[in-house]
Amino acid sequence: MREERINVNIGQSYASKRPVILQTVLGPCVAVCLHDSKNRIGGMNHIFLPGSAKAGQINSITKYSENAMECLLREILDLGGNRRHLVAKAFGGAHVIPVMYHGFSVGNKIISFVEDFLKRERIIVIAKDLGGIYTRKVCFYTDSGKAFVKRISRSALSG
Repeated sequence: MREERINVNIGQSYASKRPVILQTVLGPCVAVCLHDSKNRIGGMNHIFLPGSAKAGQINSITKYSENAMECLLREILDLGGNRRHLVAKAFGGAHVIPVMYHGFSVGNKIISFVEDFLKRERIIVIAKDLGGIYTRKVCFYTDSGKAFVKRISRSALSG
């Protein structure tokens, strides 16, 4: 039996106790995968913007880094995950607009927040592929915590 594949799109978060494959494609966006190996629970988010949602933005709340991270953590814990067993993997944040200065890129701001959030929550980052210039396709297995990343060049996207 093949595992179900679920696309995690911009502003979405998904966690599961069932073995599923979560997948997404990232440019400047960042995806964080959290995994509890003892309880075999995993999840992924797809962060679009740095910061947090303002009042009245309820339908796009998890597009923002702060809301997306809190939501994913809460989903994992609500499924029976244990904070002490959580590890993280983080991907994305590419600098895909060549004319823009790297320091001002949305990806860098999201990366910085995610790293600070995980450190503050005492969640160890065991793997990451952040920054750079490549778009990435990420597949994450919720039961094993394995993640696979394929870097995609700009020329592959335009052709």
